[in-house]
Amino acid sequence: MKKVRLTTIMVMAFISLSAMSCKDAKTENSTNSEMITEEDHSKMNHDNSDGHHDVDKKEMAMNGDGNSQTILNDYFNLKDALVADDNAKAKELGATLATSLGKLDISKYTDAQQSELRDIMEDAIEHAEHISESDIKHQREHFKVLSKDVTDMVAITGTKVKLYEQFCPMYDGGTAWLSTKEEVRNPYYGSQMLKCGKVQREIN
Repeated sequence: MKKVRLTTIMVMAFISLSAMSCKDAKTENSTNSEMITEEDHSKMNHDNSDGHHDVDKKEMAMNGDGNSQTILNDYFNLKDALVADDNAKAKELGATLATSLGKLDISKYTDAQQSELRDIMEDAIEHAEHISESDIKHQREHFKVLSKDVTDMVAITGTKVKLYEQFCPMYDGGTAWLSTKEEVRNPYYGSQMLKCGKVQREIN
């Protein structure tokens, strides 16, 4: 009976994976597996259940528009997860961001801008993917470089909303990130030093 109950719980989290004994790695694996499963389902369910699945997959569906604003939204969700010290949520959102970064439509930009955006996206995707599978300390290290990539992207694509580039002098010799709010909420320290930092410039 115990086995049946355990399998039922695992099936809900790992639909497409066979039940394995992974007590210690359960937390780490569940996030990655859920993301793999969601992506598989989004591919499979395009033909089968257009309307119903779209409600559950609203975030993923929005990523299909190749819009830089979608990337920013996913980035800010990830930032908020790090502010909240939420490792599991940050893993999930890192995977979401990697997907939206890969779908940026660069066709309307000049050749030089397209080349630059390709380099930025390639680097940003790598860091977002690392965030999707790391502990929170490493997530924050990758978020530092990812923030620079997203800032570089905004310099080319622009932004529909006013952004605040904020700066923490304490983290890794000084580190910046983007926010939609002027109020500082530090993603590199979270609850440890939530308000450490300042606005160094406004964008747009």
